[in-house]
Amino acid sequence: MPEAVSNTSPFQYLFQLDLIGLLPRFYGKVVVPQAVADELTEGRRNGIVLPDLAGLPWVEIRSVGTANALPLAADLGAGEREALILAAGLPEAILIIDDALGRRYAALHGLRVTGTLGVILRAKREGHLPSVKPVLDRLDELRFRVDPATRVSVLRIAGET
Repeated sequence: MPEAVSNTSPFQYLFQLDLIGLLPRFYGKVVVPQAVADELTEGRRNGIVLPDLAGLPWVEIRSVGTANALPLAADLGAGEREALILAAGLPEAILIIDDALGRRYAALHGLRVTGTLGVILRAKREGHLPSVKPVLDRLDELRFRVDPATRVSVLRIAGET
């Protein structure tokens, strides 16, 4: 099973959807950079419903050294930047990230990528979810941004059109 590296938003939304258990089921251990752990802690302090990584034994928090830096755009957040750096240093890793700019940088560096929607589609494909549409509706309520064309594509891939 390849290592998975995750950014903040997949943890946020999968936790809020009560689907966080899909991550260890699909990937075993999930590595997160310290910046992601910090973002989740800060969000909880601000009243956002987010997981406490200390309570998830399948999560490993890793520090990212500046010596490992990739040439990345300054407009990426710390979590995206550090997740990209970690994933680039792990052969065969899959990066779980939703940010469009972060995904473009991942593609430029030849990284394998999925996101919250990819995890949800896999759950449907493997029989862990009966339907994707109610999950997409809940993501809308949670203000997860999905382009209308992407939503149509996800439903088509899930066989729900």
